[in-house]
Amino acid sequence: MADEEQTEDTAGRAAPSRLPLIAGLVLALAGGGGGFYAVRSGLLPFGPGAAGQEADEKTEAGAGNPSRGMQEAVDFGHLVYVPVEPLVVSFADGGRSRHLRFRAELEVPGDAAPEVTRVMPRIVDVLNTYLRALRITDLEESAALPRLRAQMLRRVQAVVGGARVNDLLVMEFVLN
Repeated sequence: MADEEQTEDTAGRAAPSRLPLIAGLVLALAGGGGGFYAVRSGLLPFGPGAAGQEADEKTEAGAGNPSRGMQEAVDFGHLVYVPVEPLVVSFADGGRSRHLRFRAELEVPGDAAPEVTRVMPRIVDVLNTYLRALRITDLEESAALPRLRAQMLRRVQAVVGGARVNDLLVMEFVLN
């Protein structure tokens, strides 16, 4: 009798349906393929298609105004990296002396490189003054470098002019 009840239970249960699993897989593949197509074709504002589209828009905008097109070609074309003199800044930390070695390069458009090089003593002065005003705790934070880099770039752009310096690249940042 017990054997008969067991066979009825196993025979009465149907195998679990795999239809939801298959439908989920098909929808996931279709969504992934659609997302890939949207990014690749430039329908979304990121990916390789968007960069080409932005360049096309800039070219079209420059075609209507010849002087504007020439300015954009100069500004975005040739980049030069101007080295900043290495700086060593000393800090007093609880009776012991610590030093920060800092070296950077400025990313500038090619035509602005002579002007930036000409005002390099002022740039070094601004960076040196800013770094000396910091405390050791400011330098030891995990998110310190991006914040310090942004602050230094802002100061350099104020000295040189915003359009002449695109970025400040930190080459060496060592705290001994």
